[in-house]
Amino acid sequence: MRARSRSHSRLRPSVGTPTARKAVVLAAAASLGAGLLAGCASDSGDKSGSSDGGSGKTTLTMGLFGTQGFKEAGLYAEYQRLHPDIRIQENVTERNENYYPALVNHLTTNSGLMDVQAVEVGNIAEVVQTQAAKLADFSKVPGVNKSGWLDWKWQQATTKDGQTVGLGTDIGPLAICYRKDLFQKAGLPTDREAVGKLWAGDWNKLIEAGRTYKKKAPSGTYFMDSPGGLLNAVLSSEKEKFYDSSGNVIYKTNPAVKSAFDLTANAAKDGLVQSQTQFQPAWDQTIANSKFATVACPPWMLGYLKGKSKPESAGKWDVAVAPKSGNWGGTFLAVPRNGKHVKEAQAFVAWLTAPAQQAKLFSVQGSFPSAPGAYSSSAVTGAKNEMTGDAPIGEIFAEAAKAIPTQVIGPKDQIIQQGLTDNGVILVTKGKSPADAWKTATKTIDNNLEK
Repeated sequence: MRARSRSHSRLRPSVGTPTARKAVVLAAAASLGAGLLAGCASDSGDKSGSSDGGSGKTTLTMGLFGTQGFKEAGLYAEYQRLHPDIRIQENVTERNENYYPALVNHLTTNSGLMDVQAVEVGNIAEVVQTQAAKLADFSKVPGVNKSGWLDWKWQQATTKDGQTVGLGTDIGPLAICYRKDLFQKAGLPTDREAVGKLWAGDWNKLIEAGRTYKKKAPSGTYFMDSPGGLLNAVLSSEKEKFYDSSGNVIYKTNPAVKSAFDLTANAAKDGLVQSQTQFQPAWDQTIANSKFATVACPPWMLGYLKGKSKPESAGKWDVAVAPKSGNWGGTFLAVPRNGKHVKEAQAFVAWLTAPAQQAKLFSVQGSFPSAPGAYSSSAVTGAKNEMTGDAPIGEIFAEAAKAIPTQVIGPKDQIIQQGLTDNGVILVTKGKSPADAWKTATKTIDNNLEK
């Protein structure tokens, strides 16, 4: 989701890697339509943390990071009309890497908490494992049924004993966004179905398409935007990457991780990806100057592309199915167990994450629903984006969402992802061999995991 911070997740990320970048992205991007994608909202709202409004109304406080889009989509105003006794206040921190440590501190000390707290997907495993006792259980809230969410999304916020500590808002189903004009000049097909067939079912085929592109590539352009974006996309489509189902760190022994690293490193060595770090100013400039032909593309990325592109790029992008479905981004809303208005807050979160509200959020903010019931909504089926013209983006992302694997998420996923990216594959674009880059990355990650 959304660049929301600099983490790997919703760019509300914090992943100096996809997570952090995502945070950046979500924080800076414009929505699918006209709004901000998700990420870079400045702090706003009443910071007093007061829970009651002075007019006899119950005030529900929202602790958020980045631009979640609820206010922008008019959802607060709508809920307040439906519930005249409720008043809603936002407390927004721009970046998840600043928001999350403070949230953990508040949960640990049981002080300074809002009635509702957002949790980024990159942090949800750690919250489930270490903070579940501090959070209210949604599994028995009236009107809440786990069948209302994608199964893997529901499970991400559920403990082994069945407590669900948060309800999912958005997700980031992956596609591949590509420049039709650059593909045409390089002699590649431009029809989205034909493009998808180039690499159907295999990330290696994507790289082979990149080699074909390079043979006739327009001067100064690359096939893909960054090694970090490619690595994150490949890993996002795996059921296991950094941890196994028992919670053991397996990133160095998991063949899927080494295979994804080698694939990306070799693509970097062969000049198929730019030597860029996503969501940094230099990378933004390559978007403006049309310097790459493809990018791993969750829905919120379209808003980011729009925000960083020159006007003449509108309509020159299209969206093709990714080699394999994966997820990049997403958020949960949790309610502290000892809050002043737990029942009211849970009722509000249940309403806010219902299919109708998720569909509306997508139409305004580009945050793709985690509730399958929203996929038949006209707000999703009829969705279009200025950058991709008549591409049925809602339908494309909905199909991708249905095929996303249930992935094991560990408490230190962001640290590992960032190490593989910023201390690994990016180094290959600067002359280091893939083998040496792997050694550097694993050494850095292991040192950070020990801290």
